[in-house]
Formats: sequence, structure tokens, C-alpha cells
Amino acid sequence: MSDIVQQVVGAVFAIAIALGGAVAYFWGSNWLLDKVLGTGTRMSGREITRRDNLRSRIRPWLFLLPALLFLSVYLIYPVIETFRLSLFDKTGRTFIGFSNYFWALGDGNFQRSIVNNIVWLIVVPSFATAFGLVIAVLADRLWWGNIAKSLVFMPMAISFVGASVIWKFVYDYRAEGAEQIGLLNAVVTGLGLPPQAWITIPFWNSILLMVILIWIQTGFAMVILSAALRGIPEETLEAARIDGANDFQIFFGIMIPQIRGTIVVVWTTITIVVLKVFDIIFAMTNGQWDTEVLANLMFKWMFVNFDYGRGSTIAVIIMLAVLPIMIWNIRRANAEEGTR
Repeated sequence: MSDIVQQVVGAVFAIAIALGGAVAYFWGSNWLLDKVLGTGTRMSGREITRRDNLRSRIRPWLFLLPALLFLSVYLIYPVIETFRLSLFDKTGRTFIGFSNYFWALGDGNFQRSIVNNIVWLIVVPSFATAFGLVIAVLADRLWWGNIAKSLVFMPMAISFVGASVIWKFVYDYRAEGAEQIGLLNAVVTGLGLPPQAWITIPFWNSILLMVILIWIQTGFAMVILSAALRGIPEETLEAARIDGANDFQIFFGIMIPQIRGTIVVVWTTITIVVLKVFDIIFAMTNGQWDTEVLANLMFKWMFVNFDYGRGSTIAVIIMLAVLPIMIWNIRRANAEEGTR
């Protein structure tokens, strides 16, 4: 109990220091600004106006400065340093130019990881978005729909590693003749078939790993798409029913076109998650049995082989793959904001 109390006290103390520091910074920086660019009775009206305008322009930057500082230290600097390291050897001391990138293009493990990532990009966003959309539509028609949505969304509250541990029990394999504790093998043996070491079967093991991420991301897709569906005017749906449209025609002809933009945003957001997926592969297979993906390969080169050059190269490639999707998402969001 004393350890728990210590942790709680430490957390409260840290929060108090952070809040106190924030208050001190904002109060002190504003006080200093007013002190340096303050106005006096001996100043001319033009000088007073100039100083007031200057303070108004500087003050917002005082609020933005901490965020910009943290972004620079924890985002911009690591990106620059990662790219720099990708141009050096494993020790990070000898410059070798783009040799690491040429190595990546010719490496068999890297090529296999690219193929696996492409399959992940095709399967996971498509199924997670589709399941989320179907559940969002069906749940709104049930009196217990909110309960169903809560259950579907619940995996979002679980970490990827926690979800992997849960699904490890689902895919668990014991030797034939032994009692199967894995749900999937229990079903298989119940049907009179031999149990399978599912995670070791190439291709299908990757599909089974994708199921975990689909299970997690379906809740996210459902929540966003459910909110978008509620924005469809009820008059439009009623008019379609009066004209004789059935549920399938309303779904494909009215609902999906009305929320197409939201569907694309959900799909691209899940795509970004897929490009960075690491935890599930690391916890389930660690890239064995042809399940390697780029993020897991990067981790191995960086923190197992301690090859900072090649690890950084894979990190840069992942960033370059994610960047266009993020830019497209931001531009689309800005365009939608402009049309409102």
C-alpha cells in the first residue's frame, strides 16, 4: 500500500509542479512583456499605439512558445536527426551517403516487410471501416444500440499489447491430444479436426494478426461514422422511403454518398495507424514466420542489432509513406472547414 500511496503522492506532486510552472510562466512572461513594452504618460500617442500593437502581436506567441518548444525538441529535432543518421554507418560516425537506402531496396527482409505492409494496408482499413459503418447503421435501429456501440468501442480502451495478449489465448496451440485452451483450436477440435499452430502458418498468420487491429479500430470507425450518419437530414431518408426505395437502396444511394468524405477520413486515419503498427507483431510473433512489417524491422535494426544507420533508414521510409496521407487528410479537413 505504501508504494501505491507514494505513486499517488508523486503524481499529485508532479501535476502541482506542472500547473504551478505553467501559471508562473504565463504570468511572468505577460508581466515582462508589459514591463518592457509598457506605456508612459510622457510618450506620444503614436508611440503608445505602436507599443500596444506590438504587444498584441507578441502576446499570442507567448502562449504558443511552450508548444512550439516541445514540438521542436520532441518532433522536429528527432526527424532531422533520424534522417542524418540514415546517411551514416551503424555507429552513426562514418558518412556513407544513400548506401543504407540502396541496401533497403535490395534486402529480402525489407522487401517481405513491404509486401506485408501492403497487405495490411489493403485489409485492415477496408474491413475496419466497413464493419464500423455497418454497425453504426444497424445499432441506430436497436433499442439497445448504445450498449452494442459501447461493447464494440471497448477494445479502443485496450493497448495494442493488451489486445495481443487477449488474442494470444484465442490462437493458443497445444500438442494434439492435449486439452486446447485456445478458443479457435477448441472450436476446431470440437468439429473433429486437428488443432493448428495458427500463428506459424505463413500468410494466414498475418491475416490473424490483422484481425486484432480490425477488432480494435472498428470501434473508432463506428463512432465517427455514427456521428456522420446522424447528420444526414431525416427528410431525405423519408422522401426516399416514400418514393419506394428499400433499405439497401437508401444505404448505398443516399447514406454512403452523404458521408463519403467522413468515410475517406476514417479510412486514411486507420491507414496511418497500420503503417506504424508494431506492438501487435512484436507481442505475437516478433516478425517470425513471415509476419515482419516495417516498424518491427526498424525496431530490430535499431535496438537489437544496434545499427543506427539502417534502423533510421527504415524509420525515414515509414515517415515518407505516412507523410502524403497526413498532408492529404489535413488539406481535406481545411477544405471542409472552408465550405462550412
